[in-house]
Amino acid sequence: MPKARTPARATGQGPLSGVRVVELAGIGPGPFAAMLLADLGADVVRVDRPGGPGLGIDPAHDVTNRNKRSVLVDLKAPDGPERILALAERADVLIEGYRPGVAERLGVGPEPCHARNPALVYGRMTGWGQEGPLAERAGHDIGYIALTGTLGMIGDPGRPPAIPANLLGDYAGGSLYLVVGVLAALHHARATGTGQVVDAAIVDGTAHLSSMIHGMLAAGAWQDRRGANLLDGGCPFYGTYETADGAHMAVGALEPRFYAEFAELLGLPATAPARDDPARWPELRAAVAERFSSRTRDEWTAVFADSDACVAPVLTLREAPHHPHLAARSTFTDHDGLTQPAPAPRFSATPTAVRTGPARPGADTDAVTRDWGLPREGQTERAPHPNSPVTNPQ
Repeated sequence: MPKARTPARATGQGPLSGVRVVELAGIGPGPFAAMLLADLGADVVRVDRPGGPGLGIDPAHDVTNRNKRSVLVDLKAPDGPERILALAERADVLIEGYRPGVAERLGVGPEPCHARNPALVYGRMTGWGQEGPLAERAGHDIGYIALTGTLGMIGDPGRPPAIPANLLGDYAGGSLYLVVGVLAALHHARATGTGQVVDAAIVDGTAHLSSMIHGMLAAGAWQDRRGANLLDGGCPFYGTYETADGAHMAVGALEPRFYAEFAELLGLPATAPARDDPARWPELRAAVAERFSSRTRDEWTAVFADSDACVAPVLTLREAPHHPHLAARSTFTDHDGLTQPAPAPRFSATPTAVRTGPARPGADTDAVTRDWGLPREGQTERAPHPNSPVTNPQ
């Protein structure tokens, strides 16, 4: 049986309060995954290296570093690896986003970390994964989702695929799968005292997101081309339309009763083709487009307000926080004058919050040294994480 765990010092709100996470700084999905863990209450210490990396923006505006603390470590310095291992020894989770083999070459791979802390969950975030022909190749979100077939699903037929920012690959297929994996492995480690490596690859996660579509494809209910299906813009009552002022409305009136309300409020002519005749969908789309082009976005928003027609205005990033529903739910929040999405999801017993703004590189070294019981500069004595089953690591 594993030894009883003594909770680490609680550092904030959320269900992960008391969980310690080390984030080896990177860009993209790794920082977002660590932000999500921090939002959930974990004490996330981001290990920044002198001079970067970063998004090229003022660190004060890098929301993905909120609710974290930062220390500076030069991993190429003689004492760099030991400083990381000292953190790993006291942590529950470590996250890194290097190419395969880099952490090992730097001396902070899974083997030395687990030698110091066998219960550690070691999360690895990459695009291609830890193995395979492309594992050591450079890449970005757009390439990862291209190979999975998901990028090819998005956009109008006859035009190049549309690029969904980096939300589909980096964050949905990458960050969220890393967090799920880390939490599952943490549950296992808490029960057994044994940690493990979590290999989160964006190609794996993004492919997994398309599970339902693959089932529909196998069943003959999905055509393997863009703009020809119920959910990819091929359907005229599941898509977007331009309004008289150059803005757009989104329509998702899939069910017959919702479609009936949509058609009535839109004022579709009685001569419009039936919704259940895919052969005439282009005609129906043209009729819907003509109606939407007759009024502004705000006018149509008023028409469809308080209806079940499943129609919504397409808002910009700056407009979204002011929508009445999102404002009522506090979906966005302001912290130190910076408007940003609030932590999600929500918890009844352990609510979350934006506790601190973006961590400034190296600003929390003294506090982390104190709170985690790290040896100060010039000291070599090591103390185990209070949750670790190892009481005298060698």
